[in-house]
Amino acid sequence: MTSEHSKRHGVGAEIPGGVAPSAGGRPPRRRRLGAVLREARSLPTVLLLAFCLLVGVPATIGLTPAQELTVAGQTLSVGARLPSLSVSGPARLVQIGNTRLDIAPLQVYGPLRPQVTLGPIQRNEAAAAAVDPATGAQVRAAAVSTVSTGFLRWYCWATLGLLAFTLAATAVAAYIRILVILRRQSRILHRQVTAAELWHSGAGQFRRMACIAVAVTMMCWAGTGALAYTGTVHGLQSVRSLSDLVGTHHLSPLAVGPKVTGYTGAVIGDSRAARVGGAPVAGATADDIACGRSADSLAAEIGMMRGQRVLNLACSGASVPRGLLGPQAQGGRTLPSQVGRLKQVDGLKYVAVVIGPNDLYWADFLQYCYAVADCQDRLTQGEFDYRLATFDRDYGELLHNLNDLPGRPQIVIVKSYDVFNADASCADARGPAGVSGLNPSNITLLSSRNKALNDVLVSGAQKYGFSIASPRLAPLCTDSADRLGADIQGLDGTHPFHPTGIGSMRLASAVVQAIRADTGA
Repeated sequence: MTSEHSKRHGVGAEIPGGVAPSAGGRPPRRRRLGAVLREARSLPTVLLLAFCLLVGVPATIGLTPAQELTVAGQTLSVGARLPSLSVSGPARLVQIGNTRLDIAPLQVYGPLRPQVTLGPIQRNEAAAAAVDPATGAQVRAAAVSTVSTGFLRWYCWATLGLLAFTLAATAVAAYIRILVILRRQSRILHRQVTAAELWHSGAGQFRRMACIAVAVTMMCWAGTGALAYTGTVHGLQSVRSLSDLVGTHHLSPLAVGPKVTGYTGAVIGDSRAARVGGAPVAGATADDIACGRSADSLAAEIGMMRGQRVLNLACSGASVPRGLLGPQAQGGRTLPSQVGRLKQVDGLKYVAVVIGPNDLYWADFLQYCYAVADCQDRLTQGEFDYRLATFDRDYGELLHNLNDLPGRPQIVIVKSYDVFNADASCADARGPAGVSGLNPSNITLLSSRNKALNDVLVSGAQKYGFSIASPRLAPLCTDSADRLGADIQGLDGTHPFHPTGIGSMRLASAVVQAIRADTGA
């Protein structure tokens, strides 16, 4: 009686989940296979597999650091982009700033899609060899091999990470499973079952769960790796030039004009830096008149604050491709590249750069938001995204050229300012008669787009170690804290939304604060 009671309620009671051994001490092969299949179909194991595949794989891809490489004298990082829900997709190239370009030749099936990050383009002997017809083929072959090897190295590290994730998830799942079974068996046997008893009885079950989780996860990971490697190698075979892999390289603007001396700093950029609408420059040249440069321009105000001569090359209507890196048609004249002019200035200590809205054709979005009650539609958002991506690429080329200026002056990138606060309700926000005006929703949209522009400006500047100036101009419909007057011209001004004379001083103050002390008195 005692023995029977012990079998039913005592230590010797069988705890479900184990596999009874055969007379030889090990279950027969067929019974072991059946136990594995039953375990693979059990709910805990199915949930564990789903967790490892749906959470573990994306987490591994996101957390595994990219591998640093050098290809044709350029610094690259090879890794993988975060997975999406699509069956297949292209690899990605991340360039200077925020630009993310899909590499069309590298189409990959599965979640594991390579990503190549390209740092600032370097000019060196290796880069010259890449475009030399005599050595270009060898450089391209070496580039394919180096990138492929780098991705394989990244994949190996990711494999170790996924294996560790799977083992950790399995241990947690086994612990939870033990707790659940302990609770259930305690109710059945009317006594507390110890974890040691349960582990002794269910050790085989837990081992099978761990083996299934590791085997299935690693097999799926191996499959994604094979698809990624095949897609990458196949795509790289279609690359015929280095530009196919890392993007095209534009020629740097040539130095323009005679040598210039006597200036400590310079300003390049658009109408905000030229300060259109201000008092004309004394003894203005034809270029000064065409560009709308004023006596209280950003360059003039910086010069006043620092007691130095600052060259003003900014021009109304300038953008990166038409004005800063290339010639610009303005006021009936064709003006040379501002960067080309900079290359002829000896002894520069710093250069302030004001650029962005003209590249985005900002006036289009502003007029549209004045005209309609809700300008948050997908069509204009898509257009903005396209223009911002184009500016990002052009801006990266500008930064590369500024980094190569003779004497390596300090470069100060000036952020764009907001024109309105979200709660603006004055006449400037309402706009002229016959339009809807700017409501809080439209103003918030414009502010978010200005922030996106500033994110590109800041990200690119940080890549090159350039300085950043953040001007604080009082938006329209608000009073400046010091009561000196409006910082931004309203709709009744000669050039709405451009800085006033006071606003130009505030722009200059932000730039002066960013200029290093070692750039002169």
